Amino acid sequence: MDVVAYIEGERERFLADLSEWLAIPSISGDPAHAGDVRRSAEWLAGHLRATGFPVVEVWETGAADDPGCPAVFAEWPAADPDAPSVLVYGHHDVQPVEPLAEWDTDPFAPVVDGDRLIGRGASDDKGQVFFHTLGIRAGLAASGADAPPVTIKLLVEGEEESGSVHFPDLLRARRDRLGCDAVVISDTTMWAADVPSMCTGMRGLTEAEVSLYGPATDLHSGSFGGAVPNPLHAMAALLAALHDADGRVTVPGFYEDVVPLTDEERALFARLPFDEEAWLRTAGESRAPYGEKGYTTLERVWARPTAEVNGMWGGHTGPGGKTIVPREAHAKISFRLVAGQDPGKVQAAFREWVAASTPPGVRAEVKIPGGGVRPCFSPIDSAGVRAARRAMERAFGTEVLFTREGGSGPEADLADILEAPLIFVAVGLDDDRIHAPNEKAEIPLLLKGAETAAHLWEELAVALR
Repeated sequence: MDVVAYIEGERERFLADLSEWLAIPSISGDPAHAGDVRRSAEWLAGHLRATGFPVVEVWETGAADDPGCPAVFAEWPAADPDAPSVLVYGHHDVQPVEPLAEWDTDPFAPVVDGDRLIGRGASDDKGQVFFHTLGIRAGLAASGADAPPVTIKLLVEGEEESGSVHFPDLLRARRDRLGCDAVVISDTTMWAADVPSMCTGMRGLTEAEVSLYGPATDLHSGSFGGAVPNPLHAMAALLAALHDADGRVTVPGFYEDVVPLTDEERALFARLPFDEEAWLRTAGESRAPYGEKGYTTLERVWARPTAEVNGMWGGHTGPGGKTIVPREAHAKISFRLVAGQDPGKVQAAFREWVAASTPPGVRAEVKIPGGGVRPCFSPIDSAGVRAARRAMERAFGTEVLFTREGGSGPEADLADILEAPLIFVAVGLDDDRIHAPNEKAEIPLLLKGAETAAHLWEELAVALR
């Protein structure tokens, strides 16, 4: 039996099993659902054992005084002890479902509507984790083998939707069990159902809150205005100076570690059927594109670092007038980072820039919450990416293009701690309503994901030797 015939024959069972898993409300961000997250992990562990994995374990995270949500680990050794090892990463926790009134169906009573499977987690990320189990079975059925051509490991965490708080510690503690030659990520999207693509990078993130303090108290603007520093004036000037006339961030050294786009990547991005006017309508009816000069909208969103002012406040904001020189002003700023940039280095450079840009008579304070999220990147000419592209093209029967994503996740921790390259293989869509009411997955794409996975192990067995 070939791969496609096997997958089609298993379609109904695949959907029934996935629906059973989706019915578990594994919302990691809500402590009231901690038991459900554990039940989700145990359900997946049982399914992986039934799939044939000889090693399946539920791993605890956190500590006694700071318990986390469980992850699931599974391993299926290759018949050849010298074969490469590949780790598949995903997560089994899901986002909250509010506002419930905007769902057309019960979010935890999955519904098959034509070619769509509707329910929380259908796309992000249970559906995309689940297609790997069908893909493994299909590959073995087609080859007649008892073991895959590479050692397959699965690590499915339970805290991704609540920040993967304990995930780096888990990776370090279990590094000996998780050792691999590559990490496959199935938690992203394609360009479109009829334009298959692979993600090759995700931006990182760091944030800061800036406070500027002037006089010890608010002052009468008639008596003191124009004669003492105004923190709101200073803040407005500071934020206005964050970008130059070409839309570039002015913090010294901000771009020095950025890995530039290659000509090939830019050419492949340009081949995507991107309608900028339509995209602007989806961006809150924005009326014009904006950003760093010399780059397209897609390049700016995917592959260039940014600084955004997220909020600014101070002084009198209530009804009526209040003629004062305010004592303080505040702003929140976030930086999206790209390949090569380190959040800690950007944080230090920003602190220095604020200190150097603060006028006499004003005191600056910069608060930075945490260490930030590092960006990740997979070169399109790497052996693993080329192999995965071949596998995806075999499944979809057409050329596979490349994208990146503007969001952030734990992928950089996987790459750095396990010292393994990343390969993004996913079949989600931007219109899957991820994190929103009526989340769905396209069933034909989940099955194409399984077909891709079946071919992937053959391709990687050769490419990673």
